[in-house]
Amino acid sequence: MFTSIQFYGDSSVTQQLTTMTALNIWYSVSTKAMAELDFDLTPRQISLLLRVYLEEGPHTVKNLSEHMSISKAAVCRALDKLSIAKLLKRKKDEDDRRNIFIQRTMHGSVFLSDFADFIVQAVETSQTTDNASESITKATTATAA
Repeated sequence: MFTSIQFYGDSSVTQQLTTMTALNIWYSVSTKAMAELDFDLTPRQISLLLRVYLEEGPHTVKNLSEHMSISKAAVCRALDKLSIAKLLKRKKDEDDRRNIFIQRTMHGSVFLSDFADFIVQAVETSQTTDNASESITKATTATAA
């Protein structure tokens, strides 16, 4: 199966991405992140972290729960780990002490920057590997003809 995707938000750069290439990219990113980053996060924790960093706030447990279609308890469990790791922090709403806002941290920004670098490296490696495989296939086909 092939899917046309755009890299780096540039509509002039598209590439055909196979299922195997996509899985290899994800495997490469996951393996490198486990080996080199301080924290081994679950997909739920990464999704929550990305939601807070990529979307403007304010973020609360309730709106994160609604946007991610998971329970408030699941959000709280993920936030517990992310708070301990100092990737996110909780802050009480000064106007309504019942509300708690979820905020970004410098440590979380650095973590996601490193994580994004792993993704870029994996995509670039994938493109190089795919181009090499394509060249080998063409050379083999031409030789066979």
